[in-house]
Amino acid sequence: MSKAINSYRIKKIENIGRMTALTQEEVATHTRTVVQGLEALRNEHNSILSGISSTLSSAHHPPDSNVIAEKAGILQRSLDQIELGLSEAQIMLALASHLQTVEAEKQKLRAQVRRLCQENAWLRDELASTQQKLQASEQHVAQLEEDKKHLEFMSTIKKYDADVQDSESSMEEKKDKSDDPVVDLFPDDDADDRAGLKRSGDFGSQASLAAMSPTPPSQFAQQVNAGYEIPARLRTLHNLVIQYASQGRYEVAVPLCKQALEDLEKTSGHDHPDVATMLNILALVYRDQNKYKEAANLLNDALAIREKTLGENHPAVAATLNNLAVLYGKRGKYKEAEPLCKRALEIREKVLGRDHPDVAKQLNNLALLCQNQISQEERRGVPKEELLGKYEEVERYYQRALEIYETKLGPDDPNVAKTKNNLASAYLKQGKYKEAEILYKQVLTRAHEREFGAIDGDNKPIWQVAEEREENKNKVKDSAPYGEYGGWHKAAKVDSPTVTTTLKNLGALYRRQGKYEAAETLEDCAIRSRKEPPNFPSPMGSTSSQRSQDDPRHTE
Repeated sequence: MSKAINSYRIKKIENIGRMTALTQEEVATHTRTVVQGLEALRNEHNSILSGISSTLSSAHHPPDSNVIAEKAGILQRSLDQIELGLSEAQIMLALASHLQTVEAEKQKLRAQVRRLCQENAWLRDELASTQQKLQASEQHVAQLEEDKKHLEFMSTIKKYDADVQDSESSMEEKKDKSDDPVVDLFPDDDADDRAGLKRSGDFGSQASLAAMSPTPPSQFAQQVNAGYEIPARLRTLHNLVIQYASQGRYEVAVPLCKQALEDLEKTSGHDHPDVATMLNILALVYRDQNKYKEAANLLNDALAIREKTLGENHPAVAATLNNLAVLYGKRGKYKEAEPLCKRALEIREKVLGRDHPDVAKQLNNLALLCQNQISQEERRGVPKEELLGKYEEVERYYQRALEIYETKLGPDDPNVAKTKNNLASAYLKQGKYKEAEILYKQVLTRAHEREFGAIDGDNKPIWQVAEEREENKNKVKDSAPYGEYGGWHKAAKVDSPTVTTTLKNLGALYRRQGKYEAAETLEDCAIRSRKEPPNFPSPMGSTSSQRSQDDPRHTE
């Protein structure tokens, strides 16, 4: 028996030696095997011990009782050691289980540490980026403050600009160039924005192809955002690009747009509204650089994305259609632009209602587009008789837009005066001078009433003073100052581009009718409106030298 126990112990020691080179799981497995062996050995010892005990109890004094008792003692000690081994094995199993739990917890903590390290690195990057943006914003604010001081200084010295004779000569030169009161494409949005008036076009239509200038920030944003809200992740970049583009810094704006477009396509895919928005922004930047072909390609791509993602009748689709129509118009492709503009009108009527101000804006754009198409056809030698239907179409668009503006925005809204000027230009093209004259007088009368109150015998609008001067031109001395014939020069304080344009347009109409004294009166008043600004601050970016370059028969 002792030999068996010794051999077992030897095997156990050998097993323990081998276990030191094992993994934790293998140690636990071998320990369980040892436990099973010890339990079997314990049971065997118990059975042997029970047999010896029964032998001793059956024979009162067997001859070898001392030997049996000694065996029983050895078995008992061996059994105790087995019990001790089992207890140690149970402790080892419990310890292995605990170590496994600790290891799992350690792995979990390591994963959390890695995640926290990653988050910490990301936060550091975000902090660095935010600090850079803050620094750039501070520099931008400082630059804006300097620009503001410069503009205030320029405003104070505007009275010392070029004298009236220079402006008159500039106006006469432009009169010789063209007798057409219609602009090359759409009215000049830049001039409107400088004067604080909201333009009717979505895409920033300029007065002519030869006089392009950066689109102002407010108009730039309106053109891009029409019908679709700029997402938060694009808002900062969007504003930054608009700011650079409005300053004419295209070498900065274009790479920003391209990088943002590439990032958006990687994260969101090509067919995403945000991608279409960025395409619109880049198209506007190209438009301001006279890169019409590239801008048209981008707008066509943006149109396809918006139709696919937002639906064919979404306001953003209408805005893109209008932008594309204006771009075609700038390239002289009026026939291709007209159906795009009409589809934009249909969408806005369907979504916003037929009497919404945005519908009036679209009507104005469509009328101007058709009007320029008529001028193009006339230059090609098409008889006016064949264009009568188109003229009537233009009149209907203007009249409907005028009705919407007067009904929804009131008679004093700047768009009312501009639309009347546009309608008057359409009348002039057809030789309807009386109708055009009535509209011009309505604009000037309303502007006079807003500035100087109700009209009476002592408070006359400028056109009435001009006609009285025409009637009395042979009754007064040529050297008499204008002030003796009424306070008409006070109307020069009405510093509105639309009013100034109306003065020039009506003056040109008087000159065409042979009323030279009345024409000179209105033209002189228009010049004074540039040289004698009112007391309220002049709009940013608007100087008299810039305004004096406008066509005397320019139509808003």
